[in-house]
Amino acid sequence: MGWTSVGLGVVGAFLPLLPTTPFLLLAAFAFSRGSDHLHDWLINHETFGPPIVNWQRHRAISRRVKVYATFSIVLIFSMSLVMNVPGWAMAAQAAVLTLVLVMLWTRNEGPGGAAETRQ
Repeated sequence: MGWTSVGLGVVGAFLPLLPTTPFLLLAAFAFSRGSDHLHDWLINHETFGPPIVNWQRHRAISRRVKVYATFSIVLIFSMSLVMNVPGWAMAAQAAVLTLVLVMLWTRNEGPGGAAETRQ
């Protein structure tokens, strides 16, 4: 379960509608139950570790991640417009993406707030 979640998280880094961090959180949970070595590797990973630790310690999402996710959402919605996706699908996509953005932007940014994201 841990490696599958890491794989989906990596793919999600390149596909706008597949979220990265939730899969990495799931991987961290799975590894914590099965392998201290893999759990430590994941939470200490240069790229994957900080969002996991930020969420685990503070239930927070950094501003950098919020901006990246927002850009990805706008990009994928724009692509749907260009591709002339049916109206019902656009409405469903708009509703889901709006809920994602509301959830994302109402989360705390962590102990350093916006200053933490400039590191």
